[in-house]
Amino acid sequence: MPLLNKVRTAVSGGTRGDTATLPLTRLRTALTLFFALDGFLFAGWVVRIPAIKQQTGASAGDLGLALLGVSAGAVVTMTLTGRLCRRYGSHLVTVVTGALLSLSIALPPLTRSPLALGLVLLVFGAAYGGINVAMNSAAVDLVAALRRPVMPSFHAAFSLGGMLGAGLGGLVAGSLSPTAHLLGLTVAGLLLTAAAGPVLLRHPSPAPPETLPARPRAAGGPAGAVGAAGARRTVVVFGVIALCTAYGEGALADWGALHLAQDLSAHPGTAAAGYSLFALTMTAGRLSGTALLERLGQTRTLVAGGLTAAAGMLLGALAPTVWAALLGFAVTGLGLANIFPVAVARAGALAGPSGVATASTLGYGGMLLGPPTIGFLADWFSLPVALTTVAALAAGAAVMGWAARDRHRHHDGEQDHDRGRSRRASEAEPVAPVEPVTAAGRPGRTGTHRSS
Repeated sequence: MPLLNKVRTAVSGGTRGDTATLPLTRLRTALTLFFALDGFLFAGWVVRIPAIKQQTGASAGDLGLALLGVSAGAVVTMTLTGRLCRRYGSHLVTVVTGALLSLSIALPPLTRSPLALGLVLLVFGAAYGGINVAMNSAAVDLVAALRRPVMPSFHAAFSLGGMLGAGLGGLVAGSLSPTAHLLGLTVAGLLLTAAAGPVLLRHPSPAPPETLPARPRAAGGPAGAVGAAGARRTVVVFGVIALCTAYGEGALADWGALHLAQDLSAHPGTAAAGYSLFALTMTAGRLSGTALLERLGQTRTLVAGGLTAAAGMLLGALAPTVWAALLGFAVTGLGLANIFPVAVARAGALAGPSGVATASTLGYGGMLLGPPTIGFLADWFSLPVALTTVAALAAGAAVMGWAARDRHRHHDGEQDHDRGRSRRASEAEPVAPVEPVTAAGRPGRTGTHRSS
């Protein structure tokens, strides 16, 4: 009999744990590809902005207004995508928005006026905002199912995709027109979506119901209302943490090279390498983020990252030499690397797709807020002084991350108390049997379901 059991196990594909792990591994690979696709396509568009500006005959002001279409489309869609994920599932929304992003990136080079460019960028921004919320929501569920803090690895894929997209764009910029280049990105994006999309569509969200936040009491009791309100406030706190770190990313992307060239007289090639170094260390930090989270935990990772980024940016902004400033940029990238992924993961764990949407919208707002704020402060004071606001906000993110640990524990304590009271009540009072429901809406564990 033992030999027969071994044969059955081998024929059936191994142990139950192995068969359960296989879909999660496939889901993780598919989601990683979508994160990389997002960064790859966005970077490919960014490097062709100068050529499209010339093609449309836009002035600097006209181009600025047209680029607001990306921001407006993204922010509006981010606020709606959480609802779409709850209704249709984050996997389906990820695939649809991935295809839409791939298609929409081919539209900008077809325009011949700033107005037309702004209109098509609304579509591109909507797809960009939608896929960011949807794939982060799917990643939050997968992290819960894996029971490992792997969120930084997804954002590392985004960073790697961005570096690849920018590098490829730089190589082909002299030989391919924007139309041919971006149309090629459309084809590549659709092929990747066709390859990775079916994996997401075949498997529902894997998050086990017991890892999801408890539903507030339907009767609207005071404890349930207070718990829900506390969760919303905590989600906003993590959204502001995301804003503080994205502010630094946007500021360094637009002003880092100018600071090195203008204030420190760096060679143009060295100045351009400043942001590349920042992006490289951020990618390296995210690749090691899972190990860091497992060793330090989320709160300590937030605090250590914020303080590291603050120290690095003070050095980068105020250093008297180019090489010291470059070192500061590298340290800043390491510090900021895992704060945004952790903030989004914590918000999603508390409030599902709505929490991801809130944190992503606030974070994206920080990326938009950074460059113009630095510009205004540079006019009033100086660029080095303006860049110290990146350090101030990173330190603020560390303080908020430390303060939010008590809120998070208190919220978890309320949930545990409510679950314990419900369990005691169910043991004391027999109830009529009901059909069990799982997170995916199919028969499964008794009395546990995912809130919509």
